Amino acid sequence: MTSVFIVAHHERTEAAALAQAAASWLRAHGHDAWLSTGDAEALALRELGSDRPPSEAGLAVCLGGDGTMLRTIKCLDGAPVPIIGVNVGVLGYLTEIEPPALIPALERWFAGEEPAGDQTSPAWHIEERMMLQITVARVGSDDPTETWRAMNEVVLEKGESGHTVHLLVSIDGALFTSYAADGLIVATPTGSTAYSLSARGPVVSPQHRAMLLTPVSPHMLFDRSLVLDPGEPIVIEVTGYRAVEVSVDGQRVVTLHEGDTLTCVPAAQTARFVRFGPRRFHQILKAKFGLTDR
Repeated sequence: MTSVFIVAHHERTEAAALAQAAASWLRAHGHDAWLSTGDAEALALRELGSDRPPSEAGLAVCLGGDGTMLRTIKCLDGAPVPIIGVNVGVLGYLTEIEPPALIPALERWFAGEEPAGDQTSPAWHIEERMMLQITVARVGSDDPTETWRAMNEVVLEKGESGHTVHLLVSIDGALFTSYAADGLIVATPTGSTAYSLSARGPVVSPQHRAMLLTPVSPHMLFDRSLVLDPGEPIVIEVTGYRAVEVSVDGQRVVTLHEGDTLTCVPAAQTARFVRFGPRRFHQILKAKFGLTDR
């Protein structure tokens, strides 16, 4: 028996129907399935709700878009649980399959490996993606250090319209420069197609391990992104008197003040996505942006 944790978008009726269908199939085949109490309440599936830790699961099924995938990763809190992503959203960079393929995907997952001619080829494989570990050190705080993990990015940005923030950046233990900007983004390769892209950052294959430092509307001549080796820690210090808001994967987490620092390094944990065939990132990018062959 495998325990399966299901996460579903709260505002898409198709997600609720898929969650019910997946749970029914899993239970009929001798497996256990549950949603968090919050998801179960929101989707009117209270009979599937449980407060069990998601880390107990052997598999997670995500029903939504990329935002729901990020929420699934956050729920797992670093546990090495594989995730099957079903696109019930719009873009779906992270999701793997469309809703009609959900039950066949579960069948392939539990089949493990299947024969292909006189050879054995996997019915699926695991794709691992780098995450960031973010540590904040605050001056004079009762709780001076806090940590988070990010799948896409951490953003340090201004809290007031019409003002810039001042951020001093060190890379690999050496001072780099001070930024006067609306903000700074530190992104993973996966996050290169999220906020960093809209700030004109580079598009990086998620198979890489790297950290991207991208300024947001910098008020200075140097406005380029940096693509850094994962062994080059990034430390950002707030040097101006204006407060800086910090968001991790789109969720506001803390406010920093002068003298506070934020450090980014690759997380020890990775996100683990179940893939059912070859997945060429550049072809996904081409489809999402409607690029033509000529």
